[in-house]
Amino acid sequence: MAYTIDLIGKTAFVTGASSGLGRQFAKTLAAAGAKVVLASRRRDSLQEAADAIVQAGGEAFVVELDVTSLSSIEAAVAEAEQLAGPIDILVNNSGVSTTQKLQDVREEDWDFVLNTNLKGAFFVAQAVAKRMIARSQASGQPLEGARIINIASMAGLKVLPLIGIYAVSKAGVVQMSKAMAMEWGRYGINTNALCPGYIETEINRAHFATDAGRKLIDKLPRKKVGQPEDLDASLVLLASGQSHFINGATIAADDGFAL
Repeated sequence: MAYTIDLIGKTAFVTGASSGLGRQFAKTLAAAGAKVVLASRRRDSLQEAADAIVQAGGEAFVVELDVTSLSSIEAAVAEAEQLAGPIDILVNNSGVSTTQKLQDVREEDWDFVLNTNLKGAFFVAQAVAKRMIARSQASGQPLEGARIINIASMAGLKVLPLIGIYAVSKAGVVQMSKAMAMEWGRYGINTNALCPGYIETEINRAHFATDAGRKLIDKLPRKKVGQPEDLDASLVLLASGQSHFINGATIAADDGFAL
């Protein structure tokens, strides 16, 4: 016997898709059969990622998106649906951080992190959800397979030193996901928060090779960091029809670090 999950016929919109986890998320959803729209501010990097998906046999499109601009969000979501059809799956992934003690946080640091990680994530989800809700109301039935996956962090579950405002923003994403699940579930929209642990990407690979990075790795439960593909199974499950009874969940994929 075999068990298969596929996303054939679905359209996925992935923010922060030009590199790191977002790029892996887009690749994974495309491999599972979804049409994927990759969004971020870096069109050249997006196009490179989309081209790789197409070369592998997938279907991918590119739109520019600045999640700190509401007009950019609305334009990107509208363009995505023009290119690929109504969005079934949102992977709300854009995120930034700073490293500093709380007493050194300036207003511009707070706004930089919260405007992207929380405010931006909220309004991206809202823009997609409004369109999903309109489709549900037009049909008079809850949607089948509408999914919002907000990428939070294990830092939203366990406070870590020197990234306090990042932790605040990601804890907000966790609660935001629960609120969305409660209000939008009636339309067939399942909203969940995925909380990755320490994952090695091109952005942090050099840090993990430093003395400070190795000390951090030594504190992890199994003294190793994850790889982007370690999130594939959780992502595909939450994006699939098989997750129809998973709504408002907070799923940690952190190798036990936040326990």
